[in-house]
Amino acid sequence: MSTQPYQQLFHVLRSLTEIPESEIYKISSIFYPVKLPVGEFFIKAGEVPITIGFVISGLLRLYYLDHSGTEFTKSFCLDNEFIAAYSALLLKEPSRLFIEALEDTNLLVADYTDYQKLAQKHICWQIVNCKLTQALFIKKEKRESELLLDDATTRYLNFLAEYPQLATRVKQYNIASYLGITTVSLSRIRANLQKN
Repeated sequence: MSTQPYQQLFHVLRSLTEIPESEIYKISSIFYPVKLPVGEFFIKAGEVPITIGFVISGLLRLYYLDHSGTEFTKSFCLDNEFIAAYSALLLKEPSRLFIEALEDTNLLVADYTDYQKLAQKHICWQIVNCKLTQALFIKKEKRESELLLDDATTRYLNFLAEYPQLATRVKQYNIASYLGITTVSLSRIRANLQKN
């Protein structure tokens, strides 16, 4: 893999805070390239996660599977985003989450223990962690309020606003499971919006 993916990672990190060149060198030494073909998993439910990833290109879906086999899509992960089964990673317990590649996906991946060791040694990584945690919290709270307060049409419009490029890249049943509705309901919503 060329240096371009690392430059992509550095650009995102430096958009969060100032990072010295010596720290950039250290972070590049713990991240390594991984190719995830479509249909492959970054993590499966039941596995204890030990890595974090940064998406260079591609598309991932985070979802849960209930006892009857119904999928519930939590979110999607695109270029320039960090990915992990965070709760399980932090608690060192089996993930309840699946993270699947919906397209061929290129990542930079690091062992979380190596990242923690690095983060303890310089304030810049503590600022990065704080900003990433804040962004995750905002995203989680926004998602919860939409599921609790908004009707299905509003949730679909919010999905289009948040992920404008995904309406044509993601299967309809994945969008429906993200919205908490059936594919029939999604078809009806789309038809109504086209009429209006």
